[in-house]
Amino acid sequence: MGNAEAGSKSVIYLPMSEEKKNSDAGLLKEMDRTAKLLVRRDLELRRVNEELDEKIKILEADEIRLHEMNEILEIRLRARTRQLTENINDLDRQVKERTQNIEDSKKALSDALKNVSKEKNLAEEEKEKTLSIIRNFSDGLLIFDVNDVLIGINPKAEEYLNVKAVDVEGIDAAQLSSVAELVSLFAIIGADMRDMSRKEFEIGKNFIMEVSVISTNYKQEQSGKFIILHDVTREKTVEKSKSEFVSIAAHQLRTPLTSIKWILTSLLDGDFGEMSAEQREYLQKTNSSNERMINLVDDLLNLSRIEEGRYIQFKDYVSLEELVEKNIENLQIKLNKKKLGLSFEKTENIPQVLADKEKINLVVQNLLENAANYSLGGGKVVVALKEDKEKNEVIFQVRDSGIGIADDQKARIFTKFFRAKNAVQSETAGSGLGLFINKNIVEAHGGRIWFESEKDKGTTFFFALPLKKKGESESEL
Repeated sequence: MGNAEAGSKSVIYLPMSEEKKNSDAGLLKEMDRTAKLLVRRDLELRRVNEELDEKIKILEADEIRLHEMNEILEIRLRARTRQLTENINDLDRQVKERTQNIEDSKKALSDALKNVSKEKNLAEEEKEKTLSIIRNFSDGLLIFDVNDVLIGINPKAEEYLNVKAVDVEGIDAAQLSSVAELVSLFAIIGADMRDMSRKEFEIGKNFIMEVSVISTNYKQEQSGKFIILHDVTREKTVEKSKSEFVSIAAHQLRTPLTSIKWILTSLLDGDFGEMSAEQREYLQKTNSSNERMINLVDDLLNLSRIEEGRYIQFKDYVSLEELVEKNIENLQIKLNKKKLGLSFEKTENIPQVLADKEKINLVVQNLLENAANYSLGGGKVVVALKEDKEKNEVIFQVRDSGIGIADDQKARIFTKFFRAKNAVQSETAGSGLGLFINKNIVEAHGGRIWFESEKDKGTTFFFALPLKKKGESESEL
């Protein structure tokens, strides 16, 4: 401001007043301050611009990163969308399949329910039929569950035992055994009700029952038990009458047969003079037939005594060894005639047995004669006698080399009047009572009898008798 502008004009400077000077100075200060402020503002603006530029750069970088991330996210989104679409399609397919399966299952269940309903109706019908059979069963029937609790009793059993179903059903065997009307029944079968077949017992006067206990199984496990009561009163009455008739007939036959035997023996011994060879031959045949008749009568008498329970009468200590040796000696003629060998095997110091000597001798004789009769010529009979200390008994056995016994006939060997087919063909003589009598004799002594056989290869018969020390009660046998 103090410099003059170049040109033709001249400027005249007039002296400033003090107030003007002060005003200009103030203005200059204000202008300076404003200039400084503007500079500061310019600096601040530059700094702000720089910061904005940095932020813009950062934002641009962030934009680039965001753009890149956006692309990555879009790729991932498309992949996830595709996966979700596939999953949705798969789920849809599974839903359709599951729906179809449910429909199929629903149909199958419906069919099954129809079948179950049908089977249930059939089961109900079968149950009614079974109950009807049980109710109308001709024998008495008691049904127990697996815990031995009575769950059913038919009218026939109620009649036989004089009880009512409502009074005994739901009670276990242990409690039933003390019921007055059932005492005689459980005395036979026991509270444990073990399996048994056709045991006899009496109810009241002249009322004889046959009881059997049968276990029932389901899937190889016991599921319960049946007690079957069969009325055998009539059969026993008929059997008793038959036995009495047989006994009377046998007694009546024995006397004339013995007389015939005495006369035939006298004739054969020449007491009535000499006879021709032809006469002797016929008399010997007649004597043999008479002997068979006497043996049959003796068997019938023994059978009658067995059935009447009075067969075993006199017991004493008997040496089985001596009985066997004596019978072997008596059998020697027949053995020689058939050219049969015989061996007797025995252990030392065999104890005596408490037995009816005559009846046990009959058993030994019968078994030895059977072995000789049914052995083939030129064979061998093996007899053995031994003591079984572990079982405290004496065991007799005789093995033949004969025709044997067929498997389908073994179960009937010890029954009355039974003879195996091959035995009848081999030896026509015989009553079919010998083994039945043997079994009853042995069992009456508390023993047991059995056999082993193979058809066409021979048979071995055994019997065992219990040992008792002298002085011990006979009733303990």
